[in-house]
Amino acid sequence: MNEKITGKIHSIETFGLVDGPGVRFIAFMQGCRMRCKYCHNPETWQENCGEDWQAEALLKRALRYRMYWGSDGGITVSGGEPLLQIEFLIEFFKLAKQEGIHTALDTSANPYTKEEPFHSKWLELMKYTDLVILDLKEMDEEKHKKLTGCPNSNILAMAQEISDLGINLWIRHVLVPDLTDDEEGLADLKHFIDGLKTVKRVEILPYHTLGLFKWEKLGIKYPLEGVNPPSEEAVAKAEKILGIDKVSQK
Repeated sequence: MNEKITGKIHSIETFGLVDGPGVRFIAFMQGCRMRCKYCHNPETWQENCGEDWQAEALLKRALRYRMYWGSDGGITVSGGEPLLQIEFLIEFFKLAKQEGIHTALDTSANPYTKEEPFHSKWLELMKYTDLVILDLKEMDEEKHKKLTGCPNSNILAMAQEISDLGINLWIRHVLVPDLTDDEEGLADLKHFIDGLKTVKRVEILPYHTLGLFKWEKLGIKYPLEGVNPPSEEAVAKAEKILGIDKVSQK
């Protein structure tokens, strides 16, 4: 692997508590080609910006915080969409595994394809990946296109291949009123998840408007203006349909 490969990093979080088990060092990669209507980090869309990091330097920074990880924590790479920088990910995760560090990939899977050269690189990355945290935004492909600007057949294919490889999965679904909360869609999602063999956690992420100011700052019209977060009852209903047992997921 070329030691000169650099990754475009948007930001770093040194004490993450929700993006993987335990306490995590999280690197948020720059660049994403999906245009989710509810995206709370639109500043990560652009690919040709961010801070350049070499894998060795980023790992060295992460190791400063290893004392806080305990037996459960480790490193998570999120985004943006980290799979757009797959060569950097391979190098970074390979170095992390040499240090015995738990690695988690937080992705929406949009770049995934079985075409080469991507697929061979992806299989190489999976050798050094302990957990994939996968956003499943919508099961119906046409609805997915309207929601994100992109199809989802490749995303579902990646989930299936991760399961077949025996790699642990966390599944996340953002619940948006009148957009991703219909019972039929949630039931389809439940059916798909039930067909995966390695799912360890399923989470509903209630839609919020905390990133709205970022759209305004970037001068982008926010497509969900006026949409409020889901009620506690709506979240509970979705969790029931998906069979989420919070006690067993702790």
